[in-house]
Amino acid sequence: MAKDVEGAEHSEFAAKDYHDPPPTPLFDAEELTKWSFYRAVIAEFIATLLFLYITVLTVIGYKEQSKLDQCGGVGILGIAWAFGGMIFVLVYCTAGISGGHINPAVTFGLLLARKVSLLRAVLYIVAQCLGAISGVGLVKAWQKTLYVEHGGGANELSPGYSKGIGLAAEIIGTFVLVYTVFSATDPKRNARDSHVPVLAPLPIGFAVFMVHLATIPITGTGINPARSFGAAVIYNQDKAWDDQWMFWVGPFIGAAIAAFYHQFVLRAGAIKALGSFRSNA
Repeated sequence: MAKDVEGAEHSEFAAKDYHDPPPTPLFDAEELTKWSFYRAVIAEFIATLLFLYITVLTVIGYKEQSKLDQCGGVGILGIAWAFGGMIFVLVYCTAGISGGHINPAVTFGLLLARKVSLLRAVLYIVAQCLGAISGVGLVKAWQKTLYVEHGGGANELSPGYSKGIGLAAEIIGTFVLVYTVFSATDPKRNARDSHVPVLAPLPIGFAVFMVHLATIPITGTGINPARSFGAAVIYNQDKAWDDQWMFWVGPFIGAAIAAFYHQFVLRAGAIKALGSFRSNA
């Protein structure tokens, strides 16, 4: 019986119709010698700049229009579409160059899953934060009066909510996003569901859209530390800085949980590692 089970497992492995890339080395100094590495970092910078520029302008425009007409402007639904739509567009444009992270939490989750090196992750996060600062800086430079009047698009905990609720909203929202990233880019899923073509940026953009619908009333929706940090740096008000910690801690915790869930539960990474250990014993 044991032989039959082993034979079935071997047959299943032999018939494997997908390929999992090997874990990325934690430290890979050779990356520094490749133009493709620097091109990817630049792509992350530009993508995050465009992301913040469009979305913060949308937020400010909505607040200005609703001030004049309560039924005017794009509303919360339109803001959610702006964030989700821009992520869809930018991930589509940069996925083949940098992987289309545009979010330190996504980069952190992929680092934990050994899909990017530590060096790449650090430089991506730096580029994303600088891009976010630059994007919001452009908004302030061109719309200074409206920018200051309407809060600069900065993430802050809304009145009536505790910091615990705000932190939980950021954790769960980022979990949804990073879990979607892992699922949409899973080589096993893509191979088994090849009869159902899925454009990876689409579900990722929809995840951002749905999370914004749920959490805009609570925190303004961060789920992206670079987005929150860039807005706080340019706006530079006490409330934005006092709440800044939850827009880093929450997304990083959510990303870590999503990486663990996908790699060790859904993809059974822990069981595979244990099986490999037993086979070598």
